[in-house]
Order: sequence, then C-alpha cells, then structure tokens
Amino acid sequence: MPPLAMHFYGVGVSALVAAVAAAVLTSAGVRAGDGRTVVVGSGFFVMATLLAVHGLVTPGVLVGSNGVIALTGGATLPVGAPVLALSGVPALVDCRSIPKVIGLSLGLALLVVAVSVAGVLEPSLVPSVPAAGSPTALVLLGVGALLFLGLAARAANTFLLTHRLADLAVVFGLALLGVSLYAALRLEPMYLAWWLGHGFELLGIAVIGASTAYDLRRGRGSQTLSGALRAGDIVQAEEAFLGARIRALMIRLAEKDVSTEEHTRRVASLAVEVGERLGLSAPRLRSLATGALLHDIGKLSIPDAILSKPAALDDEEYEEIKQHPQRGRDLLSELGGFDDDVKRLVWSHHERLDGTGYPLGLQAADLDLATRILAVCDVYDALVSPRVYRDAWSHAEAIELLGSESFDQRCVAALVEVTGAQAFAVAV
Repeated sequence: MPPLAMHFYGVGVSALVAAVAAAVLTSAGVRAGDGRTVVVGSGFFVMATLLAVHGLVTPGVLVGSNGVIALTGGATLPVGAPVLALSGVPALVDCRSIPKVIGLSLGLALLVVAVSVAGVLEPSLVPSVPAAGSPTALVLLGVGALLFLGLAARAANTFLLTHRLADLAVVFGLALLGVSLYAALRLEPMYLAWWLGHGFELLGIAVIGASTAYDLRRGRGSQTLSGALRAGDIVQAEEAFLGARIRALMIRLAEKDVSTEEHTRRVASLAVEVGERLGLSAPRLRSLATGALLHDIGKLSIPDAILSKPAALDDEEYEEIKQHPQRGRDLLSELGGFDDDVKRLVWSHHERLDGTGYPLGLQAADLDLATRILAVCDVYDALVSPRVYRDAWSHAEAIELLGSESFDQRCVAALVEVTGAQAFAVAV
C-alpha cells in the first residue's frame, strides 16, 4: 500500500486542479450561452469537489481518522453520473436555465464542503459509508452503472453519426468513469485497482471535459453526452461532420448549378428525417446523408446547355441526363474513400419498385430501404420546386403521384409526417 501522502497529493491536489478546470469550462459555457456545456462543466465541478475533499481528508496528513474519506470517495461518481445525465433534459440545457444549473452545482459543492468540515471536526457525525461491497455500495454501483451506460449509448450513437475522434473520446472517457465506479464501490485501498480507479476517474473527467471544450471552441454546443445530435444536423454542417471532401464536392456542384446543389440539400434533409422515422441506425443514416447530398454529383459532367435549359428536355437531352447516376458512381469510385452504401445510393436513386426506373431497371427486391427513401424524397422535392418551364406542384399533387406502385408507401407515409411536422413548425 503506497504512503497515504501519495493519496493526499495525487488525488486531493489533482482533483482541486480538475475542479478549477471544470469551473473554467462552466464559465466558458455561460459566456457562450451553451446550456449543455454548463451542465457538463457543473457535473464535473461537483465530481471534482467530492474527489478533492476525498483526497484532502486523507487520515494522517492534515486530519485524523474520519468517515468523510469513505463517504466522498464512494459518492463522487454516483452523484456525478445523474448530473451529467441532465445534459439530455431539454428544459435544463436551455440557456434560460443556466442560472438554475449554476445554482444547483454551487449548492451541491457547498453542501459537500459543509458536511466534510462537520465530519472532520466531529467524526461521529459522518459514518464510514458506503463500505466497499456493502448493500448500499452495490445499489449505488448498479444505479451509477446504468446511468453511465445510458450516457455511453448516447455518445456512441453520436460517434456513429459523426465519426469524429472527439465524440469517440467521450465514449472512452465514460468507460474510464465506469471502471472507476467499480473500483470505488467494490474494492478496498489495499488493492492496486482501487488506486488506479482514482487515476482513471481524473483521466475520464479530463478527456470528456477536453472534448466538450473543443466543441465549444469550434462554435458548436456539446451534444455528445446528450445524444441531441440529429442526422439532419450533419447535413446542415457537412464539412464538420462528413468531411472536407464532401464540402468541396458540394461547392463544385453549386458552381456548376446552384439549383441542383440546393435541391440535393433539401432532399438530404428530408431523407434523413424520413430515415429516422423509419428507424434507420446511426451508420445507415450517415450513409444516407452522404448519399443524398451527393446523389446528383454526376451532373457535374452534364453540359450546361442541358442542365440549365429553360424548357423541357427533348429525348436526346433526357438520355444524356439519365447518365448522371452512373457517372456519379464512377466519380466517387475514382476519388476513393466512399463506402458501397453511398455509391449504391448515388447509382440507384432513380430506380423504381416496379422496374420502370434507370439506369438498370431494378425492381423492389433489389432496392434497400435507404434507396427507397431517397427515391421518394428526390421526386417529392423535384415536384414541389418551381422550374423555369413549369410551376411548382402542390404538396397534395406530389403525394398523389408518389402514391403509385413505383414508390414504397412506408416511405411516402413517413414523408407526409415529416413535411406535416415541418409545416406545423413554420406556422408556430
């Protein structure tokens, strides 16, 4: 067993530094008006305060034997976990709730200090609970583990959408906190894992805090712990979440034809919302977002005279337009780095369930759900958008056409729900 002074300095002083860092993060969140950062920073501040007290009341250094060391050590993670979980509560991450969150965290920190001072001055006031492996400790372990698992699931889902290392770091940090929770509530100080648990706890706080600070510095609120990031968000900020190459291709498409670029963005936004309603997983939503943004990228090779023609196309021109799915797929293959799901969406977004589409005339059995979603959203936006040679169709007219056997009616129904919700949001 290492000298107790190592516990005093290694845990107590380090946790004090962590508490200061958490306060700085919280302050930055307040200045930015970012409620999620404030909740995360406040949670870490409370955790670091408990851990700092746990280290500073090490018996034999500044104070004598006391129950505060066990109480604060065992409570650090079980208290921190529910506070961090509050980052998923919309009412609390609203900027108007920031004063309440700050007040709650300061109140908890002051309560910790007050109880600790009382426990040091009169050790009998604070029993040595929760004892490692006791029923109380096991209950705290179970509740805390569930909370950390829930937070990790949120963070993992966000990472599957974004593929950002900063979001993966949060998953790693939560895993460290989960291991620390076990060490704190199941092991005694004579075990090396108990000591390592303190290090993992500080490291977990640092990793998650650094990721949150990084997002704040980049001008985005931290959404990893809350799981608030939606597939539509990665469509709106494709460079941040899908990469610079996607952004470069979208810029090139806009230079070629602004209306086509705007069309692809609208289609992508609709498609991922429909995909969410139909239960697509995060990886499939990411592929759908990418494929929908790039579904018309093959039009880069279409002559401007055809692409911007202020009238309906003749048969020869239409045959040229019909080459864009194949050319788009070929372009992505040449560039490399695009998975098969994305290339398939670009290639097959004009296919139809009844085999009347192009370029291959595929039928229902050959078309997955993401392709069916993209086909419906692509046609819908094309119909309800005005063209130089025709007026825009009404929503009802477009949905009536989509009611044919060429399209998946589950996708059409979900599209009706999505567009209805959008219309309601605009009205409100």
